[in-house]
Amino acid sequence: MPDMTTFGIFLTAAFILSITPGPGIFYVLTRSIKGGRREGIASTWGTAVGGLFHVVAAALGLSAILATSAVAFGVIKYAGAAYLLYLGCHTLWQNDAALNVDVSLTSQSNHAFRHGIITEALNPKTAIFFLAFIPQFINPNGLVFLQFFLLGCISVFLNSTADLIVAHCAGPIHNHLKESIKLRRGQRLFSGWSLIALGAYVAMVDET
Repeated sequence: MPDMTTFGIFLTAAFILSITPGPGIFYVLTRSIKGGRREGIASTWGTAVGGLFHVVAAALGLSAILATSAVAFGVIKYAGAAYLLYLGCHTLWQNDAALNVDVSLTSQSNHAFRHGIITEALNPKTAIFFLAFIPQFINPNGLVFLQFFLLGCISVFLNSTADLIVAHCAGPIHNHLKESIKLRRGQRLFSGWSLIALGAYVAMVDET
């Protein structure tokens, strides 16, 4: 394992990165406003699972393919962008009457959880991040896979903690939206266009 000094530097850097606004936090914020605190929390667990997928992939060296192959990076990047665009368009296409239909909280949470996994798993930037960031803090004389996995899990934990805070803070906004159809319509437009903007950002971001 890394020495205490190196591990302390890692924790500091990972913490700063976890509270830096990015696509993950913005996605959870959008889902929290759209479906409330519970949906935001479910989205957080989904992005956490997607993040762990990248940790394992990077630890096994699979993410190196993304780092060296422009084609592989492009395929995954555009698939993720297309999925976000689909979610945004689907939200915009909902009519206001549909907003009044009661859907079970369990069903909403399950959808948010699955969407969170797919959104994060199809984000090649996450894979490249883990592959570029974590190796700097690994002791090459130790068990590399175990070190990578543990540090990656810590990074995902910190990111998820920040997302949970966002979900808890933004979730109550949803309760106010339910009281007014105009506010619900505004929320629908905000959520839809926000997801579309996030998908456009993912599509246009450079690989470097």
